[in-house]
Amino acid sequence: MAYRKVVIAGLDTSRLAVLTEDEKMQLLREMQETGSEEAREKLILGNLRLVLSVMQRFTGRGEDPDDLFQIGVIGLMKAINNFDLSKDVRFSTYCVPMIAGELRRYLRDSHAVKVSRSLRDLAYKALQARERLTAALNREPTARMIAEEIGAETADVVTALESISDPVSLYEPIYSDSGDPLCLIDQIGDPDSSEQNWMSELALRDALASLGDREKNILRRRFWQGKTQVEVAQEIGISQAQVSRIEKAAIAKIKSQL
Repeated sequence: MAYRKVVIAGLDTSRLAVLTEDEKMQLLREMQETGSEEAREKLILGNLRLVLSVMQRFTGRGEDPDDLFQIGVIGLMKAINNFDLSKDVRFSTYCVPMIAGELRRYLRDSHAVKVSRSLRDLAYKALQARERLTAALNREPTARMIAEEIGAETADVVTALESISDPVSLYEPIYSDSGDPLCLIDQIGDPDSSEQNWMSELALRDALASLGDREKNILRRRFWQGKTQVEVAQEIGISQAQVSRIEKAAIAKIKSQL
């Protein structure tokens, strides 16, 4: 999703001018030498589009875009306050990781399920490594590859990534076609035994028998052994995305036969 227009503090960012690197350095020098608040304000306004650009890496996690934007602006202000003119570095190069770091801290600390800081830090290292490896390999890496990249144990990486996953509602749709969606709660078994349940179980066994060995293997690990997609991917040596695709296709096949 692109955020070409964000109105914050009465400002339409789509109409803001973008400063050149020379203009940024001139304003930084003026601000540091004279304490000019006007120069500081121009620097902030002239870099809001950069905040929007960095912010888009962190969307799609259920956070309010306005909140993310404001946190990104805090990172921008910290970069302006701490920039060292004596260093041979572009302000934009220095600014981007400052904004991204502020957003990461916000998402880490505001997560619905609180986990230890060390586990969160490992999770975000693993996420960064996954991005690098995906770009290099043109496919999603396995948990083992991510662990080797950051020098950690595979089990620790899997645990860390699971710790920052958003909680899933029992009514979260896990499969949908032209009919009613299949929700997570639909997969929770009914302990009561009845003729209808018995017949359904027989039909389910027949449907499972029609699956291939790989499909059976993945469904057994996922729903009988209760393992996550990441754990299954690590155990059988494929990516989590592949596990997800095979699982969805298998469920669709079962549903069509039932």
